[in-house]
Amino acid sequence: MGYRVAVVGATGNVGREMLNILEEVNFPVDKIHAIASRKSIGLQVEFGERILKCEDIAQFDFSTVDVVLMSVSGTFSKEWAPKIAAAGPIVIDNSSAWRMDPDVPLIVPEVNPDDAEWASRKNIIANPNCSTIQLVVALKPLHDAARIKRVVVSTYQSVSGAGKEGMDELFDQTKNVFVLGATPPKKFPKQIAFNVIPYIGEFKDDGYTDEEHKMWHETHKMLDPDIALTVTCVRVPVMVGHSEAVNIEFHQPLDEDDARDILREAPGVVVIDKREPTGYITPKEAQGEFSVFVSRIRNDPTVANGLNLWVVSDNLRKGAALNAVQIAELLHQRGLIRQKTLA
Repeated sequence: MGYRVAVVGATGNVGREMLNILEEVNFPVDKIHAIASRKSIGLQVEFGERILKCEDIAQFDFSTVDVVLMSVSGTFSKEWAPKIAAAGPIVIDNSSAWRMDPDVPLIVPEVNPDDAEWASRKNIIANPNCSTIQLVVALKPLHDAARIKRVVVSTYQSVSGAGKEGMDELFDQTKNVFVLGATPPKKFPKQIAFNVIPYIGEFKDDGYTDEEHKMWHETHKMLDPDIALTVTCVRVPVMVGHSEAVNIEFHQPLDEDDARDILREAPGVVVIDKREPTGYITPKEAQGEFSVFVSRIRNDPTVANGLNLWVVSDNLRKGAALNAVQIAELLHQRGLIRQKTLA
C-alpha cells in the first residue's frame, strides 16, 4: 500500500520537479495532492500522465495525508509547517526556515541519514540549501578518509536558484541586449545577462551574505562543526545547474588518485575527470541529472594535504526536489512514515 502525499507549492519550479521526481523514482504513492495558495486554486500540474488541479492550502485537511513535501518561502513555512506537522504527516521542507533549528534534522541522505531517526521531535525535516547539498555530497567521503581541516569555496550559481522570475529576467535581458539594450534588472540587483554578480541573498554585518552563511552553518550541522569553511557565492548567467570550485585542506595526506577512487565509489557522485579539452562536466550537461558530478581533481601544491575539485549539480533536482524525495525514500526504508487509517 502506498502513501498519501501532498506537495505544497506545487506550481513553482521546485514543486513541479518534486512531482516529476516522485513519479520518476516510483515512490510508493497511493494518493497525490497538489497544494498551493488561494490564487493558484484550479491551476493544473502534471504527475506522470495524470493532471492534478491545485487545492487551497487553507482548506486542505492535512490529517488525511502521510507525507508533505513543501517548497515555499521561509516565512510561509514558518506559519504553515508546524500546523501541518501537528495534523500528523511528516513535513519535508525546502525553505531555509527550519535548517538551523536544533530540533529539526537537516538531511542529505548520502551524508547524514541517521539524523532521520529524531525527526519526530517536531515532525519536520529540513532540506539544505542547494549549493550546500552538492558540496557536502562531495566532501563527505573525503572527510571520512582524511578528515577535512579547511575548505575554500567559490560558487557559480544559476538563475533558477532565484526562481522563475530569475530565469525570465536572464531570458529577456539576453534577447533584448542585441536589440534595444538589456532590460533594467528587477529580480537581480544588476544586469545578469553577459555578467556575473558576486552577491546572493542579503549582506550580513561581517560582509558575507546570508547565502554564504547558510553554506558554512549547514555544512557544520550535517558534516563537522570543526571544518573551517569560507565561501564566495556568485550568480552567473546559466539557466539551471550550480557549479563550485572547491579547495580542500586535510589533516591527513590524501593524494589526487586516491581521492578520485574514493569519489568514484561514493553514493550520489559521478566522477568525470579526464585531462583533455572535454574531460569535465558543465552545468549544461548536469541539467536533468540526479548526480553530483566531480571533475578537475588535482593536488594543491601550495598547502600540505591539499586538493582542488570542480563540483556541479542540477540545483532544481539534487539541489532541491530530488533531495527532498530521497529524504522521503529514506523515511520509507526505515519505517519512519506513520500511516494513518482513515475512517
